[in-house]
Amino acid sequence: MSILHNYISKKELKNNILLKNEPRLVLSFYKYFYIKELESFRDEIYKNFFEYKILGRVYISHEGINAQISIPIYIYSMFKKFLYQFNPVLNGLRINKTFHTNNVNAFWLLSVKIKKRIVNDGIKNPLFLFKNVGTYINAEKVNLMLNDKNTIFVDMRNSYEYKIGHFPNALEIKSNTFREQLKNVIKVMQYAKNKNIVMYCTGGIRCEKATSWMIFNGFKNVYHIEGGIIGYVNQAKKKRLPILFKGSNFVFDNRMIEKISEDIISVCKQCNKPSDNYVNCAFNLCHLLFIQCFNCSINFKNCCSFNCMKSI
Repeated sequence: MSILHNYISKKELKNNILLKNEPRLVLSFYKYFYIKELESFRDEIYKNFFEYKILGRVYISHEGINAQISIPIYIYSMFKKFLYQFNPVLNGLRINKTFHTNNVNAFWLLSVKIKKRIVNDGIKNPLFLFKNVGTYINAEKVNLMLNDKNTIFVDMRNSYEYKIGHFPNALEIKSNTFREQLKNVIKVMQYAKNKNIVMYCTGGIRCEKATSWMIFNGFKNVYHIEGGIIGYVNQAKKKRLPILFKGSNFVFDNRMIEKISEDIISVCKQCNKPSDNYVNCAFNLCHLLFIQCFNCSINFKNCCSFNCMKSI
């Protein structure tokens, strides 16, 4: 099996990107479909993405592809054409765009990896076939269903994602991983088998798998937001609809958050004042992900506690 990787250090790659200061789009896309020859598929994706100056992470498995990447803005049309022609299944693929441009610091390198799953669901039931999924709803339908008493919105993201932003009254399935959520959501939602259930996540990949799992477990009226939170916001902006999501959207790159509304619904871990600024503890043996305001970042030297601060 061939091995493709970066020969330049992360530090040098980061410096190169910052020096260029080239306006970039952050994109995400996924597609569940069967990939037979994983190695050759991975190699072709890497070679072409490298040629298009793409940075970010791409996961490939027998169940499909999942990508979070950044790309120079001027190359986007060419890249989109390439992707649509790369495989017949990818023709017309929905590509989620970031809300902002000039995201030069989102990713520093390109990584294309083969995984057992493109999203780690932890499902081991041999009878489960990822086939039937919930009904897609667009931004207009989302806004209508948010006001429906017979509809429950279920956030299929981790608790730290939910904390800084979510739809009004959306149900949190408390967890730190998607695997935990899928175990818990069936139990938590038993009371609502006769209600409409709308599931959502960042870009759609987790909630699509979750709706299939819900249907497998006997739930009938299951929906999911097309393109997830990112798709909803972009569509609402395009159609000039009210954006009802409150707070910020957690993203899995160096930016950590994208502001959607001006609402700050979370608080600093140390002073309890409003903040949505996620950081990792500066003490490397801790590296805890937590919310810290600007003042506390100075007082605690970007650490989560005085003990960690004394250790650096």
